[in-house]
Amino acid sequence: MPPAVDIAEVTAGYRGHPVLREFTATIPGGRVTALVGPNGSGKSTLLGVLAGVVTPSAGTVRRRHLRRPAFVVQHSGVPATLPITVRETVTMGRWAHRGAWRRLTRADRAIVRACLDRMAIADLADRRLDSLSGGQRQRAMLAQALAQESDLLLLDEPTTGLDSAARREISDAIRHVGAQGVTVVHATHRHEDALRADHCLLLQDGRVTGNGDPRTVLRGPTTEPEAAAVD
Repeated sequence: MPPAVDIAEVTAGYRGHPVLREFTATIPGGRVTALVGPNGSGKSTLLGVLAGVVTPSAGTVRRRHLRRPAFVVQHSGVPATLPITVRETVTMGRWAHRGAWRRLTRADRAIVRACLDRMAIADLADRRLDSLSGGQRQRAMLAQALAQESDLLLLDEPTTGLDSAARREISDAIRHVGAQGVTVVHATHRHEDALRADHCLLLQDGRVTGNGDPRTVLRGPTTEPEAAAVD
């Protein structure tokens, strides 16, 4: 498949502070790409650039996907007290197509049901989001992203703060989505999560220091203690 995104000489950051510096990389289409690197290396900033929420100050980003990217933040970044159900959470993914105030069509409702099934949370549909475990909540957010029917899924540390069983569930879900032809890009601190990807970008100080097959790129230890720092 052709590349999903071509990034050339991009500089980007926040409030005049560059995080990515003359960053150049290609994101392969229809594959799972892991972003690996220490805090401050630029993983979250790169996701923001790919999502279109961070505007580069220099360089070019050529996006080849046909639909607006779906961006899933860390589950800890979602207010735990939101008084909405899992079904309502996933339904919000249809707003990208219909807006927040238009009634759902039969097709919209079918898509929501299918996304609940894909994330194996149909039995949780009527549960409130604030009653779920971290792993269940993350699956609900993934289902919401899938409901957007985007061909580019961006995930910021999707397994951070989860127990080992939940991490495995989310990792399996990411692999499943990638196997269906969606381009997935996820930032991770976890060596084992990165090794399950099809492609890997190793970041250091806002630049790419390695790219390609994760088993080749990640020859040595690359993980760090999990942290919520913005990079």
